[in-house]
Amino acid sequence: MDPDRSYPSRPFLASSVAVVRDGRVLVAARARPPMADLFTLPGGLVEPGETLAEAALRELAEEVGVRARVIGVVRPVEVIERDDEGRVAAHFVIVSHAAQWVSGEAAIGPAKAVRWVDLAQMEHLPTTPHLAEIARAALAMAEGAR
Repeated sequence: MDPDRSYPSRPFLASSVAVVRDGRVLVAARARPPMADLFTLPGGLVEPGETLAEAALRELAEEVGVRARVIGVVRPVEVIERDDEGRVAAHFVIVSHAAQWVSGEAAIGPAKAVRWVDLAQMEHLPTTPHLAEIARAALAMAEGAR
């Protein structure tokens, strides 16, 4: 993990996006801690002056080369990791969004792998907490936005 994010004095605000395309959601395997090797949604830290949705879409383009249109907020997720002594080693508040795919084919960037998966396929992947419920909500939002 980036040393500037280890043992933080405050939580870090991040944004992620569940991009829906043809009944599937785009997931990426994390290459770095926290939660290295787990599949999750593309996303990252919110920069000053950026809205949550802007941050999610920027990170999506930077990480996997895909463009999408945000259709709503799904939910926040808190990631708090403690070391063996109980000290907070990492703390992120990630606001997850639902979006519909616009263009671009997913490519590996900072992630180890990228995949378009349906909910059944997601059950067989090692994932971050709450990924399946966020994906389910995003799929429902995308269906309603048609």
